[in-house]
Amino acid sequence: MSETRRKLTTIFCADVQDYTRLMGADEEGTLASLKRCREAMGRLIESHGGRVINTWGDGLIADFPSVVEAVRAAVDTQNELAGFNARRPADGRMLFRIGINLGDVIVEGDDIYGDGVNIAARLQTSAAAGGIVISSTVYDQVRNKVAVGFEFLGPLMVKNVDEGVPSYAVKIGDARDETPAAERSGPAGPQPAPVMAAAKAEITPVPGGRRLYGVLGVIAAVLIGINFLSWQGVFWARFPVLALAVVAALAWNRGQTLFNRKITSLAIVGLGLAGINLFTWTGQFWAVWPILGIAAVMGVRWSMRR
Repeated sequence: MSETRRKLTTIFCADVQDYTRLMGADEEGTLASLKRCREAMGRLIESHGGRVINTWGDGLIADFPSVVEAVRAAVDTQNELAGFNARRPADGRMLFRIGINLGDVIVEGDDIYGDGVNIAARLQTSAAAGGIVISSTVYDQVRNKVAVGFEFLGPLMVKNVDEGVPSYAVKIGDARDETPAAERSGPAGPQPAPVMAAAKAEITPVPGGRRLYGVLGVIAAVLIGINFLSWQGVFWARFPVLALAVVAALAWNRGQTLFNRKITSLAIVGLGLAGINLFTWTGQFWAVWPILGIAAVMGVRWSMRR
C-alpha cells in the first residue's frame, strides 16, 4: 500500500464543454480532436513545470509547484486551443473549461485527493467554454504577476466545504492569439512569452467592433442630416443619437479589459440617463435618483472585488 502524505500544491482541472454532444455527432473525429488537444495541453503543462496526474473521459487533472506557472499554462493552453478551434466549424469546436485552486491535498502514490481537488473541479465546472476560473487563494498569488484581467464571480458553493469559495474569472480577451503557444515560447526554459501572449489577447478588440462603430456613426450622421434638412426649430435627432452612443459604449465595454465590465455597464447607463435629463431639462435634475441607485450598486460591487 502506498504511503500517504500531505502537500500544498496548485491543482489544475480541465474538461470539454458539450463532450457528450460532440461524441454523439462524430465519435472518431471527437476522439482524434481530444487526443490532439490533450497532447498540446500536456506539453504546455510540462513546459510550465506541471505534472499531469490523471485523465478520464474528457477530463484532465494536473498539479504545479508554482501558482503563477499554473495560470500561465492555463492561459497558454486556451490560446493554443483557440487557434485549433478557429479552423473548425462552430458546432465542432472542442472548448475546454479550466479551474485552478491552491490547496492542501493528500498524496497517495501518483494521485492526489481532498477538498483542494474538489474545489478545483467545482471551479472548472463554473468556467465558461474556453475560459478559466481560479480560487481566491490563486488570485492572491497571481494578481500582480500575470498580465491578464480578473472578474470577481462571488462565492461558489462546494460539497463538504461549509463556506463558499470566492472565485475569479481570468479575462484573457474575447479574441485570442491564434499562434500556437509552442511557436511563441521558443526554446525551453523560463521565458515571459506566455505573459506577453496573454497581454496581447487581453487588449484585442471585439471582432467586428470597428464595423459596428462605423455603422452607428453613419446612422447618427444621417439622422442629424435629416433633422437639419427638415428643420422646424427642434433638434429631435439628439434622442436617437444618444441611444446610438449608449449602444456603442456598451459594445465597447464587451471587449475592454481595463475596467470591471458590469460596473462600467452601470456607469454607461447612468450617463445615458443624465443625457436624457439634460435633453429634456425642465429645471429639475431627476436623474440624480436613478444615478444614486446605480452608484450604490457600483460601490457594493467594487467593495466585493477583494
